[in-house]
Amino acid sequence: MPVHNVHERLLPMGPKEAGALLDSLSAGPADRLWPHDTWPPMEFDRPMSPGAKGGHGPVRYAVAAYVPGTWIRFTFTGPRGFHGFHEYAVLPVDEERTVLRHTLSMRVSGAARLTWPLAYRWLHDALLEDSLDLAERPARPARWSPYVRLLMAAMAAKGD
Repeated sequence: MPVHNVHERLLPMGPKEAGALLDSLSAGPADRLWPHDTWPPMEFDRPMSPGAKGGHGPVRYAVAAYVPGTWIRFTFTGPRGFHGFHEYAVLPVDEERTVLRHTLSMRVSGAARLTWPLAYRWLHDALLEDSLDLAERPARPARWSPYVRLLMAAMAAKGD
């Protein structure tokens, strides 16, 4: 089953400032793009660079490509049945506005044909909206749906 999922925000900042947000994606305390206060932390075996391996919670991936300030692509290594990539891209509009886009493109197989539409998709969408809220700092941040709150409570009870 193919999956193509895109989240993006038009940010009121130039491409250099938006690129700095992307470059802060480091799984560390200076990270200004990953919502580590409410989601499993992003962890890697080394600094963000091609070949770095890590992920968050049960979702595992490796850095496939990285162009500082512009683009980073991760290829999935887990969970089983996720075949593809996800990436952040900084797309300049003009000197004062930039689109920050996250794209997930994959094929799911096996048990992931059920786990993606029933759980991972909802969690992924909520996590990405939280990430883009960090970048944009909107007056009204995204809110989790009741279903996402239920999934998060189930994960917390399970210890994931």
